[in-house]
Amino acid sequence: MKSKIQLLFLLCIFFFSNCQYQESTHKYDRVPLSGNQVSSPLVSPKKLMPPTEKPNREGYDKITENDFQNSIDHPLSTFSIDVDNASYSNVRRFLTAGEQVPTDAVRIEELINYFSYQYPQPEGEAPFSTHAEVSDCPWNDAHRLLKIGLQGRTIPQENIPASNIVFLLDVSGSMGNYNKLPLLKSAFRMLIKELRPMDKVAIVVYAGASGLVLPATSGDDKQTILRALDRLESGGSTAGASGIKLAYKVAHQNFIKGGNNRIILATDGDFNVGPSSDSELIRLVENQRESGVFLSVLGFGSGNLQDDMMEKISNHGNGNYAYIDNIKEAKKVLVEEMSGTLFTIAKDVKLQVEFNPAQVKEYRLIGYENRILAAEDFNDDKKDAGDLGAGHSVTALYEIIPTSSKSPSRAGTVDPLKYQQKSLVEEAYSKEMLTLKLRYKLPNASESKLLEYTAIDRGKTLEESSVDFQFAAAVATFGMLLRDSKHRGEANWELVNHLGRKGMGSDPFGYRREFLQLARIAGGGNPVEVVDDVLAPAH
Repeated sequence: MKSKIQLLFLLCIFFFSNCQYQESTHKYDRVPLSGNQVSSPLVSPKKLMPPTEKPNREGYDKITENDFQNSIDHPLSTFSIDVDNASYSNVRRFLTAGEQVPTDAVRIEELINYFSYQYPQPEGEAPFSTHAEVSDCPWNDAHRLLKIGLQGRTIPQENIPASNIVFLLDVSGSMGNYNKLPLLKSAFRMLIKELRPMDKVAIVVYAGASGLVLPATSGDDKQTILRALDRLESGGSTAGASGIKLAYKVAHQNFIKGGNNRIILATDGDFNVGPSSDSELIRLVENQRESGVFLSVLGFGSGNLQDDMMEKISNHGNGNYAYIDNIKEAKKVLVEEMSGTLFTIAKDVKLQVEFNPAQVKEYRLIGYENRILAAEDFNDDKKDAGDLGAGHSVTALYEIIPTSSKSPSRAGTVDPLKYQQKSLVEEAYSKEMLTLKLRYKLPNASESKLLEYTAIDRGKTLEESSVDFQFAAAVATFGMLLRDSKHRGEANWELVNHLGRKGMGSDPFGYRREFLQLARIAGGGNPVEVVDDVLAPAH
């Protein structure tokens, strides 16, 4: 009898303990999980292993570097302008993190155009001025370097028309990292503070679905806009295409005739719900750009950055693409340069250079690989090209082998033509090195205007060249070394530092000084502090 009582007692204890365990289990199941918690209540948080690092899913388009072209067989070089500068800040992100820079993340024209240059303001009716300078090529003594610059007219902020802006913000789960949605919020707060009473802002967000968080609100009501921004949290998948459609709908509902109508998309670029292929998204924004609503893109974050997609849709949406890696870059893009971003002064801007074979044996355009146009596209007003904002500048470099040079040919050859003979006309024997033609449209026009200039090589040496010429050459050299370009010649990191110091100029915002630090890191050295054009070890 005693043993039966003991057995019954033990069974009661077991039953009670099991009930307590089940209650405990259900209690944990009811607790919402944060990103650092696990679903099983049997695992102690102290014993959890750190999460494994996610594989790098960043996407970059392959860049095939421009080769030299024979000026007799290929006298015309045609391309669209590019005012994007995302590549530079993205490269900076890799270098400051001590990581290898992906070759295809380096778009040399965007590195060069990250910086402003002292080009003169336009004086005539054209919305931009044109500048050309020829000097020694720093990485090949037998070659020459041509710099072409455009400078958009600067317009005071008070004279810029009213803006109808739609913030299209990615709040999907992939945006939860500190350098994504939190940085995005800090960046847009700065832009909101710059809004004028005549401006209006709406906020559209997308994750698993898209929605209107804030209807069009006057820039005078900054607190309402800021509160809507501050409430945003990340979570869910990424229905980017539906977000873009809704943003265009909201922009059209609040369209300002004669004003700046623009969507600013901020994302890491990971669209995975609904139409998400590059071609589908490109068609989506192409169908909208003629309506007068332009699309600009801001990239955020690392490990998942879809750089290729974001660059394409901004190009086809008549906008620009920037990458924001820190709060300083956010200020540069959204405060210092926002007037130019919002107010387009010329669209579909194309350049066509005709080289004189009597002066130029071969040439190559440095960068702009994804902006090359067919020669026939230059006169085709239906062909889309880049847009220029108020105060923005555009710089392009050509490496040139003069006809007088004994440097061996760098271009490919073709067999002699059977039915044609090439002979130079009288103008070829002038001192003209080239003829530069530009086509552009005014923002609301459908027909382009034509400008035409000539340039002469006056034999200037590198030491005689302008400060801006030497700095642009430094950045081009930097890009070629990062890409391990087959055309880098005698380029090295000492040359980058030498040219960069010579091209320092006034540098009011410190961007050129920062470039020298990045060059030192890329070259395997320590960051430096620049004081009065003298490099000293940083403390």
